[in-house]
Amino acid sequence: MSTPEIAADSRPRLARGHRMQYEPAQECHVLLYPEGMVTLNEPATEILSRCDGKTTVEALCAALSAEFGGADLAADVYDFLALAGSHGWITWA
Repeated sequence: MSTPEIAADSRPRLARGHRMQYEPAQECHVLLYPEGMVTLNEPATEILSRCDGKTTVEALCAALSAEFGGADLAADVYDFLALAGSHGWITWA
């Protein structure tokens, strides 16, 4: 199964019924949805927290790059968004 191409001007957002929250007991963020919960690592939290349906993928990559010392994170962001989309965690505005 191939993943659809993600355009730079796509605007990801959390899928309906999904929400992120910090879990003090686990000392990390989690993504909650009706069927369960996913424990998020720091990069996943940084990316998903910017998926608001308004921010483009290009702007999301630029913001993360600026925040993390100019590192080129685009490939990792696109890979994660493809994974998140395949699991139904995000949709596209």
